Amino acid sequence: MNIKEIKEMINLMNENGLVELEVEKDGMRIRLKKTSSGIEGYSGPIVVRQERILEGAQKETTEVPIEKISVKTVEIRSPMVGTFYRSPSPEAPPYVEAEQAIEPGQVICIIEAMKLMNEIKSEIKGRILEILADNAEPVEFGQPMFLIEPI
Repeated sequence: MNIKEIKEMINLMNENGLVELEVEKDGMRIRLKKTSSGIEGYSGPIVVRQERILEGAQKETTEVPIEKISVKTVEIRSPMVGTFYRSPSPEAPPYVEAEQAIEPGQVICIIEAMKLMNEIKSEIKGRILEILADNAEPVEFGQPMFLIEPI
């Protein structure tokens, strides 16, 4: 496996919220694992454990730091169970878009719960990196809806 394939695996992990991924290809086994706690983004090195499976059930193991992710992120999570809406009405533009700067107190979405429309406001100043919830789809309590880079 080459470095490009490993970086693609790291991107796959980040896009799908995976903390561990193991792949075996052409007698080579790669295991990616990251650890973090809380809602802060992971900021340490990602360590790749690479094992070459040799004849006779021997293993050769090498650990290689691939890259350091320096962007700190914060997830804005759903405070309730309900339906996520990006705009106040189907014809209206969304409250926010990816890459947009947001301010504390700014409405970023609506969650409909029991026929009540609840405006969800940002508690931090930052930039939206990714919108994690789909419009008009249900969200669970604590489900990540936005990934924010604090400013």
